[in-house]
Formats: sequence, structure tokens, C-alpha cells
Amino acid sequence: MPIERPRFVSSVPVIGERGRLSISTRIKYRDESLGEIRVVPDFLPSPAELAFRDEGIKVTLVLSKRSVDFSKAEASRHHTQNQPLIRRLLDAYVERQPQDASSRSPRTARPPGARKRSAL
Repeated sequence: MPIERPRFVSSVPVIGERGRLSISTRIKYRDESLGEIRVVPDFLPSPAELAFRDEGIKVTLVLSKRSVDFSKAEASRHHTQNQPLIRRLLDAYVERQPQDASSRSPRTARPPGARKRSAL
């Protein structure tokens, strides 16, 4: 069964073909149907998102060994560093929080009128 060649002409040689094409080789276009066209949603960030960065603040933070091992493994898998990965994770979490959220954590919030326990 012979190999079926594509219906378009390209300046890139087919794998296994001998010879080189030069930059001056002209591409020959044909007027034919492109087939089914699918619209791809825009997934790129806007230029405003790319141009400006939030001010960074250095902090000292103690994380669990499990969290650090996970972030290092994921960063390595995606060919990046673990600290920017952790920063983006926290930024993404903050962005998804409601703007009118109370500043008090539900774990540490005391009902009004409750007394603070004294230290022993």
C-alpha cells in the first residue's frame, strides 16, 4: 500500500526525503477546502495582565515537608521553580475569595461578648 501524500505543498521536507529546501523555495498554495474549522477559545492573558506585576514582599514561612516535596516535584515536572509555583498558587487562591469576606477566620473568630481565655 503506497504512502498517501498530503494534499498541500509545504516547504518542510517529509521525514525520510533526501535533499534540502532553501529559504528561497516558494510555497505553492492551492485554493481548496480547509475542512471543518473549529474556533479555539482565547486562553491567553490580556496585555494588562502581562505588563504589570504585584509588588513582592519577602516573608519567612515554615511549610510542611509534604507540601515542599509536592511543590518541588510539580515544579520539576513543569520545568519551573517551586517558589514561583507556590506564589501563583496563593495568588490564585486569593483571587477566588469573595471581596467582602470578613477579615476574621471562622476557626479563630469568637462570638461577640465571648471572653478570651487567659494563659496559664
